[in-house]
Amino acid sequence: MNRTDDRLLPVLLICAQAVVWPGAPLVRGTVPPGSALLVAALVAVVVTAALTLRRVRPVTVLVVVAAACALGAGPLPAGAMAVLGTAGVALALFTVASERDALTVVLCAVALAAWQVLRDISLHGLSDRNGLDIVLTAVLYSTACGTGLLLRRRSRARRAAAHLLKRAESERHRLPAAERHRMERELHDVSAHHLTAVVVTAGAALGLRDRRPELAREALEFAAEAGREITRALGAVRAPAPSHEAQPPPKERLLALIAGFRRLDQQVSCEIDPLPDGALADAAYGIVREALTNVARHAPGARTSVRVRYGDPRTDVVVTSAAPPAGAVAHGAGLGGGRGQGFLRSRAREAGGTVTTGPTADGGWEVRAVLPGRTAVSTEPSVPRSYRLAQLTAAAGLVVQPLLPALVIRAQDASSGTPVSAGVLFALLAAAQAVALLWLRRAPRAAHGVLLGLALLWPVAMATGDYTGPVLLPPVLSLLAPCAALAADAARTVAGEPPAADGTHGEGRPRRALPALPVAAVAAHAAAATAAVLNRGTTVPVWAVAVSATAAASLAVGVACWGGAQHGRRERADRGTQNGLLAALTEEAVRDAWAERRRIAAGLETTVLSRTAGMIAEAEAGRLDMTAERAREALAAMRSLLDAVRMGETEPELRPQPTLQALDLLAHHLQATGRDIEIRRTRRVPERLSTALDLTAYHAAETLLATGGREPTTLELDAEDAMLTLTATGVPCTADPDVRERLTTRVSALGGTLTTGPPGTVRLRLPLALAPDGPDGPFSPDNEERER
Repeated sequence: MNRTDDRLLPVLLICAQAVVWPGAPLVRGTVPPGSALLVAALVAVVVTAALTLRRVRPVTVLVVVAAACALGAGPLPAGAMAVLGTAGVALALFTVASERDALTVVLCAVALAAWQVLRDISLHGLSDRNGLDIVLTAVLYSTACGTGLLLRRRSRARRAAAHLLKRAESERHRLPAAERHRMERELHDVSAHHLTAVVVTAGAALGLRDRRPELAREALEFAAEAGREITRALGAVRAPAPSHEAQPPPKERLLALIAGFRRLDQQVSCEIDPLPDGALADAAYGIVREALTNVARHAPGARTSVRVRYGDPRTDVVVTSAAPPAGAVAHGAGLGGGRGQGFLRSRAREAGGTVTTGPTADGGWEVRAVLPGRTAVSTEPSVPRSYRLAQLTAAAGLVVQPLLPALVIRAQDASSGTPVSAGVLFALLAAAQAVALLWLRRAPRAAHGVLLGLALLWPVAMATGDYTGPVLLPPVLSLLAPCAALAADAARTVAGEPPAADGTHGEGRPRRALPALPVAAVAAHAAAATAAVLNRGTTVPVWAVAVSATAAASLAVGVACWGGAQHGRRERADRGTQNGLLAALTEEAVRDAWAERRRIAAGLETTVLSRTAGMIAEAEAGRLDMTAERAREALAAMRSLLDAVRMGETEPELRPQPTLQALDLLAHHLQATGRDIEIRRTRRVPERLSTALDLTAYHAAETLLATGGREPTTLELDAEDAMLTLTATGVPCTADPDVRERLTTRVSALGGTLTTGPPGTVRLRLPLALAPDGPDGPFSPDNEERER
């Protein structure tokens, strides 16, 4: 609602109240006294002003409205506060339910209902009348709370869906740039580390050739090994593995990195704490490697210390180098491209930290990064315990307030021996039904059983409390909660929501409706209504009463189930539309990022890799000066490629289809939208697959992951018995017939199979060997190479 609606509803309530009182008495010719009109006007002004601000301070407004109506009802005749005291308070309670947390809502509703019941009892006793106003007020408040909580949940769901789509749209434009930035950074790291090390080592060996001839042999061996390592590293840049199962622990990786620089005659000391795998370890490794590479370039031989401290509040990564020794020649000076500082900052920022660099007092240089530590600071605002204690104290004080006169002043007419009115019993039964509704999602069968049992107690309460009001009103009131439960269950069944927490349904399966529940509800409520009518006495035949009660209960239950099913269909359609949009955005993002990767990889193959191969050949031939020259050429080619990375984009019509090598891009996109995705690929999966198999396997994986739920999802690729197996867990979307049909169509085209089970798990098996249709067939080598 907007602000106009916030002002309009209180005005409408005042108009309705004016029609009830004093409008109705004036029509009958009775003029209320001026004092009563003045009190009513004052209460109306206070209630209207408070309800206008109900979205700003909902709890305060609820207290003000309830207190004003209670104070005004004392000197005014009956009906003077009928609308404001019921609908006004219910509107304030509805706002609390839609704007505040569940505990605050429960406290407000329970405290308000208990306060009004105790106030009514203190004024009229336990058996003064039927007490229908008590149960009607309880039903009204329960309806207001339930509607407010439902609206709050749906609003949160809509906001979450809109936020997810916004993130997906943002990621759809960000992923290609992120992939380009990743490859640029990785290429820079490879060139900065390996190629610079070759140039520095070869330059030092050439300078000391006459005095230390053995250094030339070591430099040639190092250049050949570094060239092979460059080839492997560039291959990993072109096709990064989706998992890190073969990586050593982060501490061992850092120690191996430092040992490599020590072999370059760098004096490096270190103090390194064990680090957890993930973004933190990758950022720390990249920062240390960049810092040590810069020392080797600009300050060869300088004493350097590396300190990595992993603590609770933060992780400190500090690389400090002293001034270079006198006479040291910087063979790597001028090899950099000026991008190192930017990459340092980007690595720290992606891990959630910061980095600073600058000279030291003794003429050296220091790189200091502050990254997240063991403990993560919660971004969710938590409610202080003192606030909860104040809420409980205020609620308890509000409940006890009506009992104070009875505690202070001894009543002359004790009513402890009188029977309890039917209204109190009805209110207790309604409260029990409300509690059962709260447990409906956690334990649906138990909740439905409790509701059916309570339905049979309403005729007993009518007889025990000597109820003399309308005979059909209590059975109708008892039917409201079971109908709400059946509607909610039907909506969740049709919408295919996740199963309940009590294990009633297997994880990932669609909720199955329990047809016995509507039948049992009709039978229980028809029996309760028949018993209530027969207990009061009637001239209508028993069979007619039973048939009428059964028909009325069947109609009410049928309407509830139909309404819930309609709501579930709308939710399912909305979710299908959202999943379709997410899948389309995911497909576009991955295709654009894959096009960027292929464009950069093509330039990498024709420039850097060819010159690296020449460097390896020269080193193996024993020509040190030519090896250094080829290394410098490879560095220059890498620098030119890095400059060209930021220029030029692939046209949309030239975008290649992604294959299984793009699974890391798919995982990054889904993780950026808040999904928990893990992709594992075993070593048994061949590096090269046929084009049809590669494309089909990727699109099947994309369908499984892009349309999945919010549960953690794992996709494992394995090869066994000439079959490629894709096993996905945590994918309840496979219960959707449309998703199963798409998967089955893709898999069956290649002669594969699709199986499900256990719940939330799907397994696809595709043959690794696809027979070609001939030299010009769709699976021919020429067509495969063209498609790739």
